[in-house]
Amino acid sequence: MEKLLIRGGKTLTGEINCSGAKNAALPVIAASLLTDDDVVLQNLPHLQDITTMFELINSMGAEISLDENMFFKIKTSNIKSFEARYELVKTMRASILVLGSMTAKFGKAKIALPGGCAIGTRPVNYHLDALKKLGADISLTNGYIEAKAKRLKGADIKLGGITVTGTENIMMAATLAEGITTLTNVAKEPEVVDLANFLNGMGAKIYGAGTDSIRIEGVASLKGCQYEIPPDRIEAGTYLIAAALTNGSIKINKIGPDRLTTVIQKLEECGAEIKSSNNSIDLKMTNEIISPVNITTRPFPGFPTDMQAQFTVLNAIASGKSFVNEEVFENRFMHVQELNRMGADILTNGSAATINGVKHLQGAQVMATDLRASACLILAGLVAKGETKVDRIYHIDRGYERIEEKLSSLGADIQRIPN
Repeated sequence: MEKLLIRGGKTLTGEINCSGAKNAALPVIAASLLTDDDVVLQNLPHLQDITTMFELINSMGAEISLDENMFFKIKTSNIKSFEARYELVKTMRASILVLGSMTAKFGKAKIALPGGCAIGTRPVNYHLDALKKLGADISLTNGYIEAKAKRLKGADIKLGGITVTGTENIMMAATLAEGITTLTNVAKEPEVVDLANFLNGMGAKIYGAGTDSIRIEGVASLKGCQYEIPPDRIEAGTYLIAAALTNGSIKINKIGPDRLTTVIQKLEECGAEIKSSNNSIDLKMTNEIISPVNITTRPFPGFPTDMQAQFTVLNAIASGKSFVNEEVFENRFMHVQELNRMGADILTNGSAATINGVKHLQGAQVMATDLRASACLILAGLVAKGETKVDRIYHIDRGYERIEEKLSSLGADIQRIPN
């Protein structure tokens, strides 16, 4: 098992390209099961979660190939297994995304209950209740979800809670259902819109993704297509914070500001100067003193929960007190204990945190507990005095492409070392 060694205190400056979004790519890969034709994907990030999803659909019979242009071709015309086995599903909650596409296309699916980051329950019952309304028979046996349906039938469905993967799963299932499906209480995240765009490119008829209500007119079949994975807004936000923390400047290419509106607003409140175009974001920290900002996480278009941990670091060295309210996931302050070991002054009470800014953090050996917590600890190491070692970095490899290479290119002193 590897770890990251960071020697803090370097100012980050330079230019990087934004990688493709993992959270957009995973549902798109799952949706490739809905057609017998080939699907070609470009701008896929090189991440462990992408590899796991490929291994998952490959175990079912899908064939994946890579050409000289780094385009991935997915061939799903020879699917022979309808089971997502526990040994693959246990490492990634997004594995549940194959449930909707498998049930709609093949009339059956057997999916191990998912694993992944330990940041709350993230119940799958919203997915299952909605699939039942589409006509699927659902059973839970020996840790597996089993779904069966001759052909799903459209329905009016109000999801039991706002869930991104739930919205995506049912949207996929409804594309091949007989009749019209209307989904309400849906997630509006850009990745939901991305999936709808991909499915519509395959011949689906989906309207209203990104709004309060999604209408899906079922079709008999879907065709293959070529699709470019959109940029990763959470990766971009993380690097913007890295530059702000170190009083630096950065230009991130291949992403515009529309996916990061609330993050950019909060960074400007901190004292950053930000300029953007349709395809780039520039940040320059013009004030050595970071102003504290209050954060309340919400579903999109609110402040993203996946940026909460990173902003906690920014507030930890800000000049004053700030408050963070986590209203999307429970148990998402596990990074706080590690930050306090580095000298931060953070108190948590349930879903709220009070942060008293300190002058500096101290390097320490810390342990990542989930994907965004690992990013937060790396950011803390960049600004801390001395050396920081981050253990359990397999979490970071699930969601950040070549993070130490990108940070090194900006001037960070960071390297991957064996345990």
